[in-house]
Amino acid sequence: MDLSNLNEPQKNAVLHNEGPMMILAGAGSGKTRTLVTKIQYLLTELKIPSFHILAMTFSNKAAKEMQERIRAYTGEQFGNLFLTTFHSFCARILRTEATYIGLSRNFTIYDDSEMLSVIKAIMSRRGLSQKEINPTEIKYYINSLKNVGYFKDCEDYKVFDDSWEVIDKDDLYFDIFEEYERELHTSNAVDFGGLIVGVVELFAKHPKILERYQKRFKYLLIDEYQDTNRAQFLLLKHLSGPTGNICVVGDEDQSIYSWRGADIHNILDFEDYFEDVEVVKLEQNYRSSKNIIEAASYVINQNTQRKGKNLWTENPDGEAIEIIECIDDTTEANYVTEKVLNLQAQGVSLGDMAIFYRNNSQSRVIEDALRKRGVPYKIIGGIKFYDRKEVKDALSYLKVINNSKDSLSLSRVINSPTRGIGAVTLRKIETEAIKLGVSLYEMMLKIQTNLDEYKHLRLSGKVKSAIKEFVSTIEEVKRMDSNGETPSYCLEKLLEESGYLLNLRSVKSYENLARIDNLKELINAVKQFEVQAEQASEDISIGSFLETVTLDQNVEGEDEFTDLLPMMTVHGSKGLEYDHVFVVGVEENLFPSIMSLEEGEDRLEEERRLFYVAMTRAMEKLRLTFCKSRLLWGRVQFHEPSRFLTEIPEHFVQWQFIGKKGKRSAQPVKKTPVGVHFDDSDDFNQETENYFDASSSVVYNSSHTMDEYSDYSEGLAVKHGLYGEGTIVKREGYGADEKVTIRFREGSTKKFLLKYAPIEILG
Repeated sequence: MDLSNLNEPQKNAVLHNEGPMMILAGAGSGKTRTLVTKIQYLLTELKIPSFHILAMTFSNKAAKEMQERIRAYTGEQFGNLFLTTFHSFCARILRTEATYIGLSRNFTIYDDSEMLSVIKAIMSRRGLSQKEINPTEIKYYINSLKNVGYFKDCEDYKVFDDSWEVIDKDDLYFDIFEEYERELHTSNAVDFGGLIVGVVELFAKHPKILERYQKRFKYLLIDEYQDTNRAQFLLLKHLSGPTGNICVVGDEDQSIYSWRGADIHNILDFEDYFEDVEVVKLEQNYRSSKNIIEAASYVINQNTQRKGKNLWTENPDGEAIEIIECIDDTTEANYVTEKVLNLQAQGVSLGDMAIFYRNNSQSRVIEDALRKRGVPYKIIGGIKFYDRKEVKDALSYLKVINNSKDSLSLSRVINSPTRGIGAVTLRKIETEAIKLGVSLYEMMLKIQTNLDEYKHLRLSGKVKSAIKEFVSTIEEVKRMDSNGETPSYCLEKLLEESGYLLNLRSVKSYENLARIDNLKELINAVKQFEVQAEQASEDISIGSFLETVTLDQNVEGEDEFTDLLPMMTVHGSKGLEYDHVFVVGVEENLFPSIMSLEEGEDRLEEERRLFYVAMTRAMEKLRLTFCKSRLLWGRVQFHEPSRFLTEIPEHFVQWQFIGKKGKRSAQPVKKTPVGVHFDDSDDFNQETENYFDASSSVVYNSSHTMDEYSDYSEGLAVKHGLYGEGTIVKREGYGADEKVTIRFREGSTKKFLLKYAPIEILG
């Protein structure tokens, strides 16, 4: 077999096939080529039957691509069990061995929605209100137990892990979890997490079965090992058996999925769990320019949770990394759009460029700018801003205010959030409305004002109360709108009074936090519309805003474009590459995120890994933008540039400043004295007010003085941009070290470092 197309470390990885091996594959280092070649070598040179080889990755797409590449080289035909995903492999095992853990082979696999249905049924039986405990919160708890490999009686079996020891078995959620597991068992069903844990349990309780599979799968190859959770690690530890012929391929510097259960310690501690591990480092990058690779290496070297790699490349130096300071987020969006158009005019395909952002909500301003200039784009791994569920829900609320006869919009929001007005009840009301020739909302008004007349509908007391509350909210906001209240305030009122935001806040999941961010960004969009309409002396109303949004979204012929500009979160960019990359919003509290700053060094290191991933997606040119001011949480906020920018050595970058009128400066960015506050005035556009020193590793805080004086005191009412209103119960330190502990209305208590926290004094 010809291995001449591989470098020396890649060859070593292919040729070593006895005992455990860890391939630490840096970004763009030919990881997939090495893994595919290794499998080919096992099949063609060592004549290992495919029956004895198990290769696993994380997505069906990745598995199929690798299958096709191997089939093209070897002509070998094989089933999914040879090269598959963790979940598919475990489902196949359980179908065969189900009876050993009390299942029959025709068991059902429950998805997330079915999980929630079971949880809700359990809560209903226990008399637990969904207003007090959100079922989704319990679902996340159950998934977290599955992620660490917990199963009933796991303490009695050697499962190579003690993560389950932190579980509080007296907790209500754990009690619900046990009832949930019994319910699934009775229904002959498992959930997705249960597929992995089910096989871990099978192997732990039945050594003979484990031995049979160890004899069958003599060679294990695992891709993207840094993304495995503890349950998957336990599965692999069982399967590797006495021979220990396990090869894991991964990059600890690209471990960015802890929020969905991935455990970086699986790769950091690999050598502690397996004896005589052969470690091969793939450090030559074939993707990016030398400037990009060396700059990214300087950044990631700040992390301590590393195995240690020195990424290098023989590619040309390439252009300097551009760091662009913008006066505000609108200027940032316009700059990126203009640069995209310029590159396109120079012959660069839109598909060879990409825009990355830390949070989905950041896409809205960029999308607006692109649509206005007619640039066709696509959201990768996500949904366009105005197509996101929570945004469409909010717009539907506004449409009902603007046109109460819009029954389609009303039917979308009548039970969002859940009010107990289910599909059957809604059909009753709809049927009656059709019978009387009125709109759905008019029918609800009739029911609310004259309950006795509609006894024949047999509506429950809960439904009647829900209709009354819903109609009352709509009528109040309609009066506000007719009295000239701003659309943004009306929207905020709707989201709060309807319970929509309360429902999302009740579970502090990443998914819900992202949805809340999107709704806040929608409010920002409404406020920007109000400013623009006032400047143009145009109508400022809900109807006008809805018309603007509808027309702006209607980009004619977008589907006819084959060349679309990709936009995505940095998480969504992993595994992709583009000639030109724009990373927007590289600011403190955004990137790194405010949650990572509040949750400790481990989370901050994951944010740095995420930034490293963003940098190493670029092949030729990398542009990083940040703003002096950004409209967030409904108000203009002043952010410092991200600490990650200070970690890029000065000789790799070129700095420039973009003012509101597109004014540029390539002068070195200057510091602003500590304690200076910026005002949103014409003077704010002066280039001399740049406040960042490219040659310094210190970020200067422009929000707090170092004097021993504080605006904060115990008992003070405040509002946190993420967690809402509360009261300060403790204050300590001064200046940059000042911290406050806040007790929020729902009873939780959190501590914040003031220089990073978005806290507003209420009085």
